[in-house]
Amino acid sequence: MNSDFYLLLAGGVGAAKFIEGLVNVVNPELLKIIVNTGDDIDLFGLKICPDLDIITYTLSNFIDKEKGWGFAEETFNCLSILKKFYNAGWFNAGDKDLAIHIYRTDLYSQGFSKAEITAKICKSFGVKSQIIPMSNEPVETYIKTPTESMHFEKYYIKYQCKPEILGVEFKGIKEAKPVKGVLEYINKAKRIIICPSNPIVSIETILQVKGIKDSLSKVKKKVYAISPIIKGTTVKGPADKLMKSLGLEVSCVGVANFYKNIIGHFIIDNKDCKLKPEIEKLGIRTYCYDTLMTSIEKKIQLAQFIINLS
Repeated sequence: MNSDFYLLLAGGVGAAKFIEGLVNVVNPELLKIIVNTGDDIDLFGLKICPDLDIITYTLSNFIDKEKGWGFAEETFNCLSILKKFYNAGWFNAGDKDLAIHIYRTDLYSQGFSKAEITAKICKSFGVKSQIIPMSNEPVETYIKTPTESMHFEKYYIKYQCKPEILGVEFKGIKEAKPVKGVLEYINKAKRIIICPSNPIVSIETILQVKGIKDSLSKVKKKVYAISPIIKGTTVKGPADKLMKSLGLEVSCVGVANFYKNIIGHFIIDNKDCKLKPEIEKLGIRTYCYDTLMTSIEKKIQLAQFIINLS
C-alpha cells in the first residue's frame, strides 16, 4: 500500500471546517477520513448518520455553510407532516437530507454494511476522499442527566446541551470493530490528524473501537491533534461541559492530557501559547497558530500550517 495518504479522525462541524481547508492544500484523493458514528440514530424509521453526512455534504459542496450541517437551500415540508405522527420533530431533517436517510435505510434492508453504503453515497456525490465509518456495528452515545439518559442528538438539539451531565455511555462499543483496512491505514499513513472535534463524543468514540487506540499509540510520532478548546472554552458544542463533567481540565492542556498516549504533536491557538511549555512537559511537540476557522482562507491557512510541519 502506498503511504502518501493522510488519515484523519473526524466528527461534526469542527472536523468538516478543517477538512474543507485541507482539500484545498492536498489532493482530496489522498485523504482517508475515519468518522464518528456514535451520533447515529434511528428516527422516523430511518437510519441517520449525522457526522458522516456533515463530512459528505461538506466535501461535495452541498453543505449549508451558515449552519454547518444539512443541505444548502433546504426545505422542511416532509418534517412538517412527520411532526404530526412522531414526537421527534426536534431533529431538523430537511427534505433533501431525508432523501439520503431513505436511501441509506433501503440499502441497509438489502444487507449492505455502513461502510459500503457510505462509499455508495460518496460516489454518487462525487466525493473523492475516502470516508470511513468508525465501525459497521451500531454505536450510540448517551448522555446521563439528572432526569434521564438520552441520546446525544436529543441532548444536543432538543435540550441545547443545557441539562447537567452526569456521565457518558457508548452503547454497543464493546461489539464495535474497525472497518476492514483501518488498522493498516493507521500503520501506513504518512500522517494522522485528529481534527478539532469534541474529544469525548466525537473522537473518544472512535478511540474506543477495538484496536484503534493501541494502533495509534504505536505510531504516535506521526499523530497530530488540533485543540478544539481555545482559552478554556469550545468554539461550538458541549466539549467544555463534557470535559468538566468527566473531571478533565477545560483547556488545551486538558485536551493534551486526554490524548497524551496517542499523539506526538499538538496544535493550540495563539491565545493559549503561554500554555505551550506545560503541554510539552507531557512529551508532546506543541505549536501555536490561529485555529479559529472563521473563513475559508483561515481554514486553508491552518491546514497548510499543519501539512508543512515536520
